[in-house]
Amino acid sequence: MTTQRTVLEVDLAPLAGRRFQPTGFPDLGAAEFDSADGGKALLVESAQSMANRLEATTWDESRADQAEELAMLPYVRIVSADDKAFLSSSRLEAHRLASAYIMEGKVGGIDGESWMEQQLDLVPGRPLDYRAVARACFRLDPVSLIHGVFFARKKWPWQPKIARAVTSFVEAYQVVPAVSGGVKRDVVINEAKEGLTARGYGTVPHHRIEYTAGKITAYFTIDHSQFRSYGLSEPATALLEALADFEIGTLLDGGLRLRTACDLDVVDVRGRRPDSQEAAQQVAKLAADCADELGSVTEFTWKRDK
Repeated sequence: MTTQRTVLEVDLAPLAGRRFQPTGFPDLGAAEFDSADGGKALLVESAQSMANRLEATTWDESRADQAEELAMLPYVRIVSADDKAFLSSSRLEAHRLASAYIMEGKVGGIDGESWMEQQLDLVPGRPLDYRAVARACFRLDPVSLIHGVFFARKKWPWQPKIARAVTSFVEAYQVVPAVSGGVKRDVVINEAKEGLTARGYGTVPHHRIEYTAGKITAYFTIDHSQFRSYGLSEPATALLEALADFEIGTLLDGGLRLRTACDLDVVDVRGRRPDSQEAAQQVAKLAADCADELGSVTEFTWKRDK
């Protein structure tokens, strides 16, 4: 029987001390919830944020280019129309191939939105060809088939959506708030008036809420059936599997420094821990095997609307 899902559970602990700072939301704060065992639990890192962190393993900030291990893969590179300075890429954009910088940019003098519609083979009056969309995304940037993309374009006959095939999040259990505080000190103006503090002056006390936990666990789920649903060749499907292993393995190898006050270390792994170096070798081999399904790096130009 073919495996449909792979689930990896990774126990984590603060690298130093016991306190950690979870993700926060503007209208909610920290996302506490009651777990089924009756204890207090906490969302440490959301699925959206973990998708971004996994995808970031494919990018080298120091080079403003994808990681050298993945140099054989295509992606969309966005540069300034004025001086060709690097702006962003499909690996960095929240909406990936559906980024506004792509849709409102140009490639070869063609409007980005029209160009992308043609690439996805969207035809009015015909059913959406999901596999054609997947093939086009694979040709432009295979990573988009791992973390999902949603083309919400009202002008198009269809708005294709590909869900995440790899999902990850971090939760903490048996959590207890650790309340502390501090002060922003001003040795010249010892006041805390609204007009002054808004400008950065004055001595201002502040509170801080961190947490301790009995257990912190990161979860990774790989949906193999979704990879197979794209209708790609066997080497291309295997390439997506290897890319998922590369991302997870690289993230775990580097530790999870989620925030300044949330630096987590791997304590235990339940399930098969991906080997990032082995996965990188597989990516290179499989990319050569399915080279006819992969495109090259596509450069878009974007100019700010006056």
